[in-house]
Amino acid sequence: MNDPKYDQLLVSSLNNQEKKLHTESFTYQSIFLSSIVPDSSNARFLPAVLIEDEDAKLFVSRKMSKKQLVNMYNAEDHVIIGKSCIVNCLEYGSADWKKANQTIESILELGDNISVSELIQAPTIYPVGDSKYQVLTGHRRFFALVYAKGYGSAAQFKLYESKPLLTKVKQFQENASREDLPQYGKLAAFVNAMAEIEALSAARIKVGLKKLTVKETATSLGISMGAFDNYNVLTRYPCVLDLYQAGLSYPFVKTKKVVLEVESDYKAEHDKSVLNITDKKKIAKEIESRLFSKEKTSPPRKNFQLKPIKSAKTIKSLLTTNVMELDTGINWDDIDWDDHFDVSKTISTVIEYLEKAQ
Repeated sequence: MNDPKYDQLLVSSLNNQEKKLHTESFTYQSIFLSSIVPDSSNARFLPAVLIEDEDAKLFVSRKMSKKQLVNMYNAEDHVIIGKSCIVNCLEYGSADWKKANQTIESILELGDNISVSELIQAPTIYPVGDSKYQVLTGHRRFFALVYAKGYGSAAQFKLYESKPLLTKVKQFQENASREDLPQYGKLAAFVNAMAEIEALSAARIKVGLKKLTVKETATSLGISMGAFDNYNVLTRYPCVLDLYQAGLSYPFVKTKKVVLEVESDYKAEHDKSVLNITDKKKIAKEIESRLFSKEKTSPPRKNFQLKPIKSAKTIKSLLTTNVMELDTGINWDDIDWDDHFDVSKTISTVIEYLEKAQ
């Protein structure tokens, strides 16, 4: 991170003894979702287009086609999110499409939970001007709120008085504490957070303070020394981050072992204790080769996310009725049975119809 203005803000904050970096003022407020925008620089960012409730209703009721919706919102290469509506418009089968599907699946699950219960942990936001706010942490929760309640609804948020100085550190703290988040997102968040930590250390030196120690850095990030060492090793070579972005799913401990083994073998073979840029490039190439050469396991089969069924009569009707003959408004010929989320949405529509018919 090399932003003179940001560096000046850090120095100013450190000089102001009354203002501490980790204790920004905040309140809890009910905010309209339509006044909130995601953070495109967040490692957990989903290229989403949020749509009006009326348009989402037309699409869900099959009165508007996917093509019409995409054209209306210029949503090609994005994910459309609205009330009871999520459509992946990224290139079918691409790495981005697959990665988005993983996030969409978790949003659907969380959205269904929000529909029947309250959201325990409110997303955090801060003002960006013109009565608009930006998501700091809780992007998945924000999208789930749009899906469950609608873009025109309001929800409870943790609102900071102004943009926190260490935004990436706060985002990493949340990512690191979540076991269900993708590994790539965690690594990318660590890299961004460390850029802020390094800028903070440089600012501390300018005001006559000592740079942050390794232990202080780990504490600031909210992780143990062991976890900090794991992240440091895994982000030492950019190729590791690239591999996780491309779909590598090995546990961090397993990948760390490969990185350390390659480094150790290279140092022993070339009798080196200090590595230069050329050495690191060769090591990176060998790391990539070893990780790719390991046998890849088949990805687990995805489960269908269905709307919760409230009545035993609905289950009976679902099992004993030819639902394709019912007046559900579903055009069965338009369903893409290879699209996991299209099938899930269709089944949920059937369940809603059967429950209303009782």
